[in-house]
Amino acid sequence: MTPEGAGRDAAVLAAFVGYLLLVVGIGIYASRFSSTGIGAFFVGARSMNRFVVALSAVVSGRSAWLLLGVTGLAYSRGASAVWAVTGYIVAELFLFVYYAQRLRRFSESYDCITVPDFLAARFDDRSGRLRMLSVAIILIFMVAYVAAQFVAGGKAFGAAFDLDPTRGVFLTAAIVLAYTVLGGFLAVSLTDTIQGVFMIVALVVLPVIAISAQGGLGLVATELERLDPTLVDPGAIGLGAFAGLLGIGLGSPGNPHILVRYMSIRDASQLRYSAVVGTIWNVVMAWGAIFIGLAGRVYFPSVESLPAADVENLYPTLAAQHLHPVLFGLVIASIFAAIMSTADSQLLVAASSVVRDLYEKVLRRGRSLESRTLVRYSRIVIVILVGLALALGLYASELVFWLVLFAWAGLGAALGPTTVLALFWRGTTGAGVAAGMIAGTLVTLVWKSSPALSGLVYELIPAFGLSFVMTVAVSRWTRKPAATDAMFDAMEETRR
Repeated sequence: MTPEGAGRDAAVLAAFVGYLLLVVGIGIYASRFSSTGIGAFFVGARSMNRFVVALSAVVSGRSAWLLLGVTGLAYSRGASAVWAVTGYIVAELFLFVYYAQRLRRFSESYDCITVPDFLAARFDDRSGRLRMLSVAIILIFMVAYVAAQFVAGGKAFGAAFDLDPTRGVFLTAAIVLAYTVLGGFLAVSLTDTIQGVFMIVALVVLPVIAISAQGGLGLVATELERLDPTLVDPGAIGLGAFAGLLGIGLGSPGNPHILVRYMSIRDASQLRYSAVVGTIWNVVMAWGAIFIGLAGRVYFPSVESLPAADVENLYPTLAAQHLHPVLFGLVIASIFAAIMSTADSQLLVAASSVVRDLYEKVLRRGRSLESRTLVRYSRIVIVILVGLALALGLYASELVFWLVLFAWAGLGAALGPTTVLALFWRGTTGAGVAAGMIAGTLVTLVWKSSPALSGLVYELIPAFGLSFVMTVAVSRWTRKPAATDAMFDAMEETRR
């Protein structure tokens, strides 16, 4: 290696190590607060700052899919990739403005710190069956999701630092484990905020530099049109593909690692501020990812010119070509930020399902449990979950990626329509929600498993629709909780 190459690698590594030290330091900083009780550990004692909630909510929902997947999609399909981001941006704006405030007020009134907590309280689930059903769905999808993030981290370590991917998987898991176990929800939210800044800087700086180097946006558009006129046409897409891309947003109201952010804010009225900040952040990050893909197509007209002929390698490859080593180190950090901001949030959701929903509310129901003991158990469960995710990621990688392709859809279909109806329709019943969750999960599995069906439209759309219909239909024939009116009063209260 030349001295220049060695110097560049050292600068990249230094920037990346600085990022890692920052996130682990946040975990250490937050550890004392998060040790005070299970509410502090899993939902930040409902005292989170509105800016932190805004950024952590949008960043935790994006993962490496935005930086690697959307950039690759824009490279392949051109401007029509805009519909992949439009759906979730609009959906999450709705969640911030309407859904989140009702969930936050209800969760405080009924002491809910998890989504299964909310469902159990909303439908007076004394038997624990609804709680256990929602926990089972969350655990199945979340462990696979976390495993896939670890595997993606291993590949990123291998590509960036010529490290064996297996070692990279272990290193990714160790970093996420360190600050999540130490600092709980506060550490996860603060690191997500920092990681959101890394992501947006990288996603803005890189396309500006790359497009400028080609002579500006007009010349880039001209070259894209020369390569393929459909690349500059947002409407150059079939109806099924259009519905599938736009329908990605239907997953947002069903993913607990996003919803718990709304439950954590200090004051429900501050969610409108979070809506503005979060939406701006979502739009700018999406803009950056799409323009990286469009610019990248000009630099690499053939996919064979990318490493491993993989469109998901576009982002780091374009960055290595155009950015100073320190900025390139931040780009690599932004990839890990996207991975970790999702993995840490999903670990907390899965752990809260085990400790809060299964252990405290079902197995030890009616018994007095010390808060610090529950926090200790939560940390132990996180370690166990990391071990399970590591095993799944190392020894069943094909299964992991098969699951993660529809994990967003599975959670969105099972918990999206049911929680929306639970918050907005007084006629919703516990039996209806159970039917909707089962229908959404099964349709997702069947649709994804059938090549004939999966080729028609993204499985989330039919699964979400049937889940909604089943919830309404069964609710019509079953009895709603007696305290429904009081519950809606709690949701609709505007000031405390």
